[in-house]
Amino acid sequence: MKKLISLLLLVVSTFAMTSCFTSYVASYNVGLSKVESPSNAKQQFGETKVVKFEDGGLTKYRYEDDFIDIAWSVSPKQFNFDLRNKSGHTVKINWDDVSYVDINGKVGRVMHAGVKYTERNNSQPATTIPKNASISDLLLPTDNVFYVSGQYGGWREEYLIPCVYSKQEYYDLLAPLNVGKKMSILMPIMIENVQNDYVFEFNIDELLPQKK
Repeated sequence: MKKLISLLLLVVSTFAMTSCFTSYVASYNVGLSKVESPSNAKQQFGETKVVKFEDGGLTKYRYEDDFIDIAWSVSPKQFNFDLRNKSGHTVKINWDDVSYVDINGKVGRVMHAGVKYTERNNSQPATTIPKNASISDLLLPTDNVFYVSGQYGGWREEYLIPCVYSKQEYYDLLAPLNVGKKMSILMPIMIENVQNDYVFEFNIDELLPQKK
């Protein structure tokens, strides 16, 4: 009898804990909607275009001009990209000058792959890309990185788009309001010692169906 009571208490306790931590998470389609090319470049950048394509089940967006070919994908917490240098010259990304604008218009710094969380606010060395070479990297807003103390603590990353709700009614009311909002990345690229400011604008296109 005691074993049965203990088992029932364990089941009830587990159910209560699960109920307390139930959350409703929204998922979105985010696309590259516009690219602002440098206006003071040393020469015309040629024909530019943004193309949507599928890569291994992942939706990506490619921007290409005469100098760079860059493909973006947006995950819930970071921007991922592959950049190829087409310029015929060595190019450089000055990470300290790269910035992020969130859905509320707030500007902040970013960190990229290889930077420790503890050093996210320090100066970051530039990345040099030889002609015809490529890099794969990511961008993570430094304001979205934080530390949680305690037994189950550690480093955490916030979502690019607020998407976790404690109740279904909050999800139904608030999640659709993010559709149509924008985020952007300002990425200065040095080409022949000239800083060319690329601005990549991302649009929240769609709230995906809620998973059951």
